[in-house]
Amino acid sequence: MESINKELKVSALENGTVLDHIPAGNVYKALDILGLKGIENQITIGINLNSKLFGKKGIIKIADRFFQDEELNKLALIAPHATVNIIRNFQVVEKKKLVMPHEITGIAKCMNPKCITNHQPVRTRFTVMEENGEISLLCHYCEKRSDIKSLF
Repeated sequence: MESINKELKVSALENGTVLDHIPAGNVYKALDILGLKGIENQITIGINLNSKLFGKKGIIKIADRFFQDEELNKLALIAPHATVNIIRNFQVVEKKKLVMPHEITGIAKCMNPKCITNHQPVRTRFTVMEENGEISLLCHYCEKRSDIKSLF
């Protein structure tokens, strides 16, 4: 009996960025944080892939796109154990770990309905707080502290 190959092959990335070990439920949030929705670059997304470390994971491969560390580090809010692989000529030339940013702007909405950012064209700004492994954001304007899970 002839064996059947049951694996889907995805083309290798010649140049670009691979984001790996994203929690499976946060892949779409990662796309939002990095502003990838609607871009012209080829993007390959994998969700609920098997991971020895995390059970299930997500992966995002973006062709011909490289990011500044400040952009990538925003992902630490939703994927603190994600890894970043920089690909050039089909080879991994650099591996990066994410670093939790001290401050984020414009990617989360303040949960305080009275905050100026919810009534005026003011870009949100938060200080990242980390206590006992829990991450929260402190609004620069109204000083309301919000759980990270409620903001994304």
